[in-house]
Amino acid sequence: MNQKTSEFNKVFSAWDILVIAFGAMIGWGWVVSSGGWIEKGGVLGAALGFVIGGIMIFFVGLTYAELTAAMPQCGGEHVFSHRAMGATGSFICTWAIILGYVGVVCFEACAFPTILTYLIPGFLKGYLYTVAGFDIYASWLIVAIVIAFIIMIINIYGAKTAALLQTILTVIIGGAGILLIVASVFNGSVDTLGEQMFVGSSVGVNIKSVLAVAVITPFYMIGFDVIPQAAEEINVPPKKIGKMLILSVVLAVVFYALVIIAVGLVLSPDEIVASQNGSGLVTADAMAKAFGTSVMAKVIIVGGMCGIITSWNSFMIGGSRAMYSMAESYMIPKVFAKLHPKHKTPVNALILIGALTMLAPFAGRAMMVWICDAGNFGCCLAYCMVSLSFLILRKKEPDMNRPYKVKAYRFVGIMAVLMSGFMVLMYCIPGSGGSLVIQEWAMVGAWILLGVVFFIICKIKYKEKFGSLVEIISDEDAATLMPEADDEELDAVIDAAIERVLMAKA
Repeated sequence: MNQKTSEFNKVFSAWDILVIAFGAMIGWGWVVSSGGWIEKGGVLGAALGFVIGGIMIFFVGLTYAELTAAMPQCGGEHVFSHRAMGATGSFICTWAIILGYVGVVCFEACAFPTILTYLIPGFLKGYLYTVAGFDIYASWLIVAIVIAFIIMIINIYGAKTAALLQTILTVIIGGAGILLIVASVFNGSVDTLGEQMFVGSSVGVNIKSVLAVAVITPFYMIGFDVIPQAAEEINVPPKKIGKMLILSVVLAVVFYALVIIAVGLVLSPDEIVASQNGSGLVTADAMAKAFGTSVMAKVIIVGGMCGIITSWNSFMIGGSRAMYSMAESYMIPKVFAKLHPKHKTPVNALILIGALTMLAPFAGRAMMVWICDAGNFGCCLAYCMVSLSFLILRKKEPDMNRPYKVKAYRFVGIMAVLMSGFMVLMYCIPGSGGSLVIQEWAMVGAWILLGVVFFIICKIKYKEKFGSLVEIISDEDAATLMPEADDEELDAVIDAAIERVLMAKA
């Protein structure tokens, strides 16, 4: 195992990593999907479903928390799985998570200009062509490309700049959500809850409807795993990194559950159905009714727009760091391990992901939904492999320094493996409600094929370097490894050098 000191700047504070993870999990779904969640499980049923789904993610999050604190190194999953499963297991795990990150950023590139159609009447100008039933307009395309370019540049210009953007936008999201929640308490009515607390008239049907929501909720909470990717840039004690990761999951669950209840307090079942059939923005319509003005609906839409950017920004950070870590281990071309000379960001990896997000809108929104679902499958597969790595390393390296140590590790690890494995199966089993369609499987297959190509080429090109894990050591540890010369020996060396110079001149 090679060792070196980190080349990254430690710029992320505890607050930065919290908003990066929380912002990644809170995207556009809380604005457009709340009505569907309530129709599926009822108000309290949907909120309870998110709590149950959050528990699934919580177990996985605990494994991440321990491993991140123990190995605070760029790449996260890449390092964990390499220590536990070796180079091949690490390649599969990291390649899967990169698919997830790329899928999300490509989807967000299409989602952002779509939101503007709700905010700006007549926004769509210059019809170009249609893809899978989705009309592509010049104005829509230009906005998507420009925003993708701006986010790429922000990330290249430094992690702290990206974190500042994340903070501002996350505060706006939180503010919009809190406004709705507070307004629902004062202007909503528990009477509307009585009509739609759960779906079904029997306990059995109630439970089934709650579980139907619970099954899909983890897909809305992918993103906490961005923290391990940027662990090398975090200027926080390792133990605290683990705690912040868990806190981000808890806050996301609370946010989703409270928004669902707020919508249920404000809108009746008939109004939710009407909103679903109309704009589809049930949360925004609830905000408008709670405040008695349609202007407030736009506040929620802006909050959702900020959610798109925060997810986009977080996954740009995560995806570029995952690519950097693979390149550092010679698993993909070494060019992606290049850091910007000034800003210390993985510039080539960011340019590649940025280019993909600028190209993605040309394929239309339907195509991006497919790649996002394929990406979610990749994330869940990586979660399962990290959970397995957690158990393996507890056996393989029991004496590893673990600043954040999970109690009852067998129970936590087994639950994490079962929960994440269950999510993977949901994508694979037809009729499960989350299974991938043929186009999405084609994308997964193409990504696997590209991975096989990289694996073979890099193994041939880099030979024994392929799969080598670089261990990051602290500056203090590096200092102890440097041989220290005795003062008298050092003086003698200096005197001899001076003497040689004088003799040469003579």
